[in-house]
Formats: sequence, structure tokens, C-alpha cells
Amino acid sequence: MAGFFGSISSHPCVTDVFYGTDYLSHLGSHRGGMATYDAESGHFNRAIHSISQASFRTKMEEELSKFIGNAGIGIISDTDAQPLLFNSHLGRFALSTVGKIDNLDELAGRALAHNMHLSEFSSGKVNPTELIGLMIIQRPTLEEGIRFAQEQIKGSLSLMLLTENGIVCARDLWGRTPILLGQKEGAMCAASEPSAFFNLGYTTVRDLGPGEIVRCYADRYEQLAEPLPDHMQICSFLWVYYGFPTSSFEGRNVEDVRNYIGFAMGKEDDTEVDCCCGVPDSGIGMAIGYSEGHNVPYRRAISKYTPTWSRSFMPTDQTMRNLVAKMKLIQNNAILRDRRVLLCDDSIVRGTQLRDNTRCLLDGGAKEIHMRVACPPLLYGCPFINFSESKSIMELITRRTIAELEGEEAALDEERVKAYTVTDSPEYKRMVNCIADKFGLHSLRFTKLETLIRAIGLSRSKICTHCFDGSSAHTL
Repeated sequence: MAGFFGSISSHPCVTDVFYGTDYLSHLGSHRGGMATYDAESGHFNRAIHSISQASFRTKMEEELSKFIGNAGIGIISDTDAQPLLFNSHLGRFALSTVGKIDNLDELAGRALAHNMHLSEFSSGKVNPTELIGLMIIQRPTLEEGIRFAQEQIKGSLSLMLLTENGIVCARDLWGRTPILLGQKEGAMCAASEPSAFFNLGYTTVRDLGPGEIVRCYADRYEQLAEPLPDHMQICSFLWVYYGFPTSSFEGRNVEDVRNYIGFAMGKEDDTEVDCCCGVPDSGIGMAIGYSEGHNVPYRRAISKYTPTWSRSFMPTDQTMRNLVAKMKLIQNNAILRDRRVLLCDDSIVRGTQLRDNTRCLLDGGAKEIHMRVACPPLLYGCPFINFSESKSIMELITRRTIAELEGEEAALDEERVKAYTVTDSPEYKRMVNCIADKFGLHSLRFTKLETLIRAIGLSRSKICTHCFDGSSAHTL
């Protein structure tokens, strides 16, 4: 995933850009960057850092003094180095992008065939943001260039440009990733999430619509392209996992959605337990709702060690990733001992953390461990955003379980897999029970898709649920 923040003001706004970007650190752990523009000197300033071993704030704070100006953008990314600087017939600008380009190699090959050059590389690969910048400058205006780039890619593309005349923001054609506008006296901002708005003094103005393009000035914004009608497929995982609890998307608060899911599961659950606990941090809101719905005490049987594990700076080596996933959480044996404990978590992807959590809790004296998950089983890879580090669909615990039950051929057969997406079908029940047995859980239940949709509160047609049921096949 990734998240960007931009601010333009009648006064210097470097600190707003810095802290606004830092408030999006939960959206990525690979690279962080900032760019500012100073109209008085006509200079762009930029810095990009690796944040895999230290936070954005730690890396960027010591060089803040070099940034000056009344306009700037920043980004936290799990992929390429950005923002990137461009100088073209459209003027000079800094560009940041959020999304995923599934046909990156095809587009890069097309650019090279037209005698363009690609100089930026991330881990030896084409930098998607550079490619998008090259596509934008092939058209006579920024608006036309942005729309051209968005229409050519398969996947999704939201972007933010810091220009010599304001900040231009464009939301993905299908609205999969959000952009929200904020305003305070003498300044406007735009961001992937509004989590930073309140502490920086901004009030949320509104969400951009799918495909909408706006230009922000210090005192206003203007619409360059209207939202596309009937083009909304916002990612449901924003509420389940990505979103910070205080953020709202399309008017629906993240914590409210998680509470609703937990309450609904707790109401219909007949499992007898002594307490429930949320796996920090994204499982906590669900667990609070479950506690109320099931009329069972909420207890912090697991805590995150925040002094040094405030964020998961996840190494690329899988062995070290497994260790990090375990080390940042500490169980409370005094609460666990001789109790039937129910855990709430946002999702199960590979199962690495679930395996470690279950083992530790049982070793800590828990009598039983039950698991409730805030979303349906993840059965499909996401072609629209960078959901996880999984390189193969067979890394998903669901697909591996299907392979154990029916063989790898069945696990790779999309038609056969559809049977496992139907809640309470024989295939679904076998898969869920097998996962529970594999990890030593006394019971395992996933949220029903209908419950998740009700919790989000948008029309079913406006929510992307591809990773759960393989639907929403819009790729352009």
C-alpha cells in the first residue's frame, strides 16, 4: 500500500507536509519521501529515504531545514522511490503515485519503443512513478496526461502532483484508493487518509470521486475533471485493515465499521468464552464490538511492545519477518491462565502470525483459543492495489489448505475455488475447519461478506470485494 499528503498555504507549510506524511506511516514501510516548492526562489527540494529499518520521522527530521516553501507533498510507500521530479513542456512538477500497475512491463516496453528512456529503478525494476510521469507529459495538458495514464494502466492509479501553480490530485478511475481534501484558514491539503487533519488544524472538506481531478490553491480548489458516473469500487480492506481508526472514507469511520463487525459476530456467536481480546492494533476495534455484542469482558491478553516496536519495520527475509511478527507482541499470562480466550483479528493472510500467537497463548496457560476474523477468507490476489508482499497466490493460507484437501491443481482452478467463497458451503466449512486444526484453534469463524458490506454502509456495487470472492473484474 502507500499514502500521500500534500499541503499548499499562504505561509510556509513544511511542518504540515512532514507531520501529515508521517501520520500515514501505517500505510507503508519501504520508502518515504518529500518534495517542496518555493515560489520565491523557484526551487524544488526533495529527499527520499529507505524506512525499512527506521521511521520516516527519524530519517527525514534531521534534514527538514533544507525544505522551504508554501507548497509540498510527501509519501509513504511500500514500492518505488518517490516523489520524482520532472521538467517538461507542461512545466516542472513533483509526482507521487498510489496504486498498482499490472501491465508495467508492457507499458515500459512501449515507452522504450518510442525512444523514451527510463532512468529510475527500484530494486532493479522500472519505477512505476517515473513511467506514469512520462505518460503524463505525452499529452498537451496535465488533465489530459493524467487521464491518458490512468486509462492505459491495468490496476489502479491515484496521484498527486506538486506544480509551480498549485497541487493537482487525481483519484483512481474506479475509486479503489481514496483522496480527501482538507482546509484551514489560509491553507488546503489533500491526503490518502484524513488521520492527520485534526492535529494539523484541518477540517475535512470532502472525498474526491472516482476519476475526479482537482487543483488545490492556498485558499480554494478547482475541479479539472468531474467524477466518473457509476465508477466506484472502493477497496473494502480500507476499513478492515489499512485505515487508521480515526479515518473516515466515503463518510464511514474505520473504527465504527470494525465495532459493527465485532458486535454482529458477537451477537450471533454461541461459543462460550471467558473474555475476548483484539490482536493489536487493527483487531482491537472489532474486539470491543464483539465484547458488547457477546456480553463478554474485553481483556488485553496481548499487547504490542510500543517503545521499540511502534511500527513493523519488516525485513525482506521471510525468516526475519516471522521473528518480527512474533517479537512485537507480548501475551499477558496472568489474564490467559485457565481462561477460554477469543481473539479478534483483521485477517489471515499466510498464517505466520496466527501460528505464533496461538502457540504463545496456549503456552501462557490459556484453556482454549478461539479466533474471529473481521473479513471473509482471502482467496484471491489483489490486481488493484499492493495488498501484501505475497508473490504467489499459493502463499495464501486458504489456497494452501485447498491444495491439502484437493490437490494443487484444484487450488489453482479459479472455478473450483469459487465453491470455497460461499459461506457455509461444504467446501467452505472444510477449509475453515482445516485451518483451525492446523493452528490449534478450538474454533475459527470469518465475517460473512454480507456483514462486511452492511458495516461499511455503501451499496454493494460500490465496494470491491475481489480478494474474497473474485468479483469486481474492472481492470481499467
